[in-house]
Amino acid sequence: MRITPALEIDEAEIEERFIRASGPGGQNVNKVSTAVELRFNFAANRSIPDFARGKLKRLAGRRLTTEGILVIQADRFRSQDQNRSDARARLQELIVEALERPKPRIKTKPSRGAREERVNSKTARGKVKKMRSRKVDFD
Repeated sequence: MRITPALEIDEAEIEERFIRASGPGGQNVNKVSTAVELRFNFAANRSIPDFARGKLKRLAGRRLTTEGILVIQADRFRSQDQNRSDARARLQELIVEALERPKPRIKTKPSRGAREERVNSKTARGKVKKMRSRKVDFD
């Protein structure tokens, strides 16, 4: 399965199980296994770069088992073939998102107005505190 032009996952690493979907569908839903449970052992996979592994782990969330297997369930459609391609597309989206490197932060300086506003607010706060400590003599 091609993820990006540079990354490909072997079909043998993707396990698909066809299960009965839940929800409405009449009598058909109880006898036809149209939902797909796609399992991808990403902990054992070596084609995904190391920098993307941590991000993929975060993005997967609850879909990742303790053994490092990514489980994606697809039962959006009534046909098995559509659910199968939906599950594969979702796996591909997840891996592509994990492969995106974060943009490096560019340091910026605060503007002159922002600095002045900060100093003025600190001065005003200091004055408020100073007013609290003054003792007024009523003699």
